[in-house]
Amino acid sequence: MVGLGAWSLVGAALIILLLPRSLEQCGHILLSAPTVRLGDQVTASCIITQNCSHLGTEWRIVWKLEPELHPRERQRHLPNGTLQSTITLPHVSHSRVLLSCCLHWGNSLQILDQAELQAGYPPTAPHNLSCLMNLTTSSLICQWEPGPDTHLSTSFTLKSFKSQDKCQTQKDSIPDCVPEDGQSHCAIPRKHLQLYQNMSIWVQARNALGTSVSPKLCLAPMDVVKLEPPTLWALEPSPAVAPPQPGCLRLRWETWKPSLYIEQKCELRHQPRLGEAGWDLVSGLPARTPQYELCGLLPSTAYTLQMRCTRWRLPGHWSEWSPSLELTTAQRAPIVRLDTWWRQRQLDPQTVAVQLFWKPIALEEDSRQIQGYLVSWRPSDQAGAEPILCDTTELNCTFQLPSEAREVILKAYNTAGTSHPTRVVFLESRGPPLGRLHTTARDPHSLWVGWEPPRPQPQGYVIEWGLSPPSPNGSPMTWRMEHNGSIAGTLLQAPSHGPELHLRHIGKTWAQLEWVPEAPELGKSPLTHYTIFWTNTQDQSFSTVLNASTHSFVLHGLEPSSLYHVQLVAASQAWTANSTSLTLMTLTLEESELHILLGLFGLLVLLICLCGAAQFCCRPSRKYSLWPSVPDPARSSLGSWVPTITAEDIFQLPSLQDPGMPPITKITVLEEEEKKPRPCESSDSSGTGSLSTLVQAYVLQGDPRVPSTQPPPQSGNSDQVLYVQVLGSPTGPGPGHYLRCDSTQPLLEGLTPSPKSYENVWFQTSPLGAPEPLVPHPEDDSIFEPLLDFPLLQGLRVSGAEGLGGF
Repeated sequence: MVGLGAWSLVGAALIILLLPRSLEQCGHILLSAPTVRLGDQVTASCIITQNCSHLGTEWRIVWKLEPELHPRERQRHLPNGTLQSTITLPHVSHSRVLLSCCLHWGNSLQILDQAELQAGYPPTAPHNLSCLMNLTTSSLICQWEPGPDTHLSTSFTLKSFKSQDKCQTQKDSIPDCVPEDGQSHCAIPRKHLQLYQNMSIWVQARNALGTSVSPKLCLAPMDVVKLEPPTLWALEPSPAVAPPQPGCLRLRWETWKPSLYIEQKCELRHQPRLGEAGWDLVSGLPARTPQYELCGLLPSTAYTLQMRCTRWRLPGHWSEWSPSLELTTAQRAPIVRLDTWWRQRQLDPQTVAVQLFWKPIALEEDSRQIQGYLVSWRPSDQAGAEPILCDTTELNCTFQLPSEAREVILKAYNTAGTSHPTRVVFLESRGPPLGRLHTTARDPHSLWVGWEPPRPQPQGYVIEWGLSPPSPNGSPMTWRMEHNGSIAGTLLQAPSHGPELHLRHIGKTWAQLEWVPEAPELGKSPLTHYTIFWTNTQDQSFSTVLNASTHSFVLHGLEPSSLYHVQLVAASQAWTANSTSLTLMTLTLEESELHILLGLFGLLVLLICLCGAAQFCCRPSRKYSLWPSVPDPARSSLGSWVPTITAEDIFQLPSLQDPGMPPITKITVLEEEEKKPRPCESSDSSGTGSLSTLVQAYVLQGDPRVPSTQPPPQSGNSDQVLYVQVLGSPTGPGPGHYLRCDSTQPLLEGLTPSPKSYENVWFQTSPLGAPEPLVPHPEDDSIFEPLLDFPLLQGLRVSGAEGLGGF
């Protein structure tokens, strides 16, 4: 083994050296066992061959176990001339140990050989082996618990064989099933199974220290079949069938289609969707009668229902519970007792004003389903319908009656009907007054009221109380009736908490909350509104106010994967009460949604960049710098083609009175006469009068000391059109200039012959008389550049300074 380095023992410093080539085969390690139990003893030997004899006598063997050195070892010479160094480790306390045999030679420590020692435990027998036949995948799936960690690489194998008896003898073997690494389950495919034949199954665990097997199972695959759950549905109403009674639900189900040939039995469980009630189980439902009416439930209550099935009369596993079905029972008419109290005031001899108060007392658990109250009165001399005095949701009503009226009828109602009528008889009661009334505050939310009972003992008491002094809004007095006439006091207390808050559904940016309103109780003022508060982790608070009839609310605008604290406060005119607090966390955005958002953001950025680039490229100041405009000679004339002058290229005419302005050599003016183009003419006039609109010429600068001549037109060329006039100075050091003319003469008229390849009209005479190329001035690029590239202009007639001839 090639050495990896050397350890220096001088100054406790580590020196990395390469092992000399002469020491590569100098020694090797032999272990008593490469894998041992944790805590066992291990013996290791390092054999030093004769290749190390050239090292002399100044060396010795040192063992290194991880960071520690073990210089105390046993050494002895063997008959074959080799040296053996042996070390014994009394117990191994790590699952992986690196043992090194080192040569201490001079001032360095060189590694001769290394060996890895593994330690762990033999595998324990797998337990809790169970199997089930999955008809969906057509395979027998078995799972087990592997037991504690062995700290060694341990493999598991599911073994099995077919048997005709009770798994006592083996008939046919089945291929082993090896699970994936880290898995404790494996599936035997259908092709290796006989569904109604017994088979023996067990799990074998193996590592370097041993092998263990689990207890064997003897089963037939169909005896452990697990069905898929059924699907629950609400039974649709039918005109031929009466609707369900209050407190009943009608439902149907569909069994899993591949299991239609299997006889099954099912179980149904249900519980109120809100509240803390547990599951109620209904057993023995036959699967072949796929509908059922469930009764004995609370009216007007939402229920959650689930169902599962298994084989009937044969062994099998229960299926998983089906997805939940939510149904609500129908309402029924209120079943309540109404306690009443009233005040009367005589308005005139024929009319009396009555203020009636009442409180509902629930006889069953449905008092919260009251939607309103009716107060009616029927005169004794009239028959038929009773006229309605009040239709209200409050717990009081004020109305007027004739003085001879002695009773009214009070009813509670909802969508299912009305309660039994309560007769309110207005009788004058003159019982004895109370001897003494006293109060004691028990806590901030309760008040003890005591009195001395009168003689004789009454049938009951009515206690009234309110704010002192009375509130400006004239809120009604709160009252309470005690039907026991023997008591001498009662405790008046406000509610200590509001309704319980529940989370129904939650999403990434929303959450739906629900609560069950508290049933009306005697002594409580009627509820007026709710307030919901919610706060995030940044202490940002939000709130909203809801009316008293609201029982659910959806929080919108929440942040994904965020924590919120929610509180519901119920309030009336006399008290407020907090509900149970609720802490919720919104769902996290999925990876696909993040990819979609990032993709949309990228497309938006790309669209903005494209719009910006298009706007930049389409600006007039940038257009010709990217692609110059070349006219089409067949569809235009030279007179109509003029380079577009942008804001940056506006030609500014200098003032003629400016002393620093160079003198003007010529101004050439073109005019159209008798709709026939004329040649360009030179003029020495320096007048500043207005020019014709047909004039499109350039004012050029030159040397006024040199006259410029223009040869007369040739007789045979009287109709020839001059498109340009070249102006030059024989003595001027700068290049000459040209004068451009407008004309309506078509360019493709054929009047001017095409130039030869050797002809070049752009030249100028140098001071020495030699012709030289005419180079445009850099400042006039916007004027000259299009003409230099225009081929038809090369054949035009040119006139210039002295010494130049025209073509």
